[in-house]
Amino acid sequence: VQLVESGGGLVQAGASLRLSCLVSVTNVNIRAMAWYRQAPGYEREMVAAITADGRTPVYDESVRGRFTISRDTAKNTVDLQMTNVKSGDTAVYYCNAKSGFQTVVNYWGQGIQVTVSS
Repeated sequence: VQLVESGGGLVQAGASLRLSCLVSVTNVNIRAMAWYRQAPGYEREMVAAITADGRTPVYDESVRGRFTISRDTAKNTVDLQMTNVKSGDTAVYYCNAKSGFQTVVNYWGQGIQVTVSS
């Protein structure tokens, strides 16, 4: 499983930004996709997740109503549309894929920096 993120960068508070993750999978049954983020000095946290078929998105309370996760199965991508970004959204964002049932296996992208200036 290979995950490659794109779309990060420097944006002003209140602006919008779209992250995209290209998913390459061979012989692995992916059950769900997610976006995590990690700010300096903090643990990695899940921002949003969605089932592999693109249904049932879930969001962390801190981004609900501002971020939207979407899955394009034809393009094999999972995107995170970020709107009304805040300085607290500054972090390295990681694309994540999950396989397995009783034991979940996590796959990670290399991470992409998002910096929000106030």
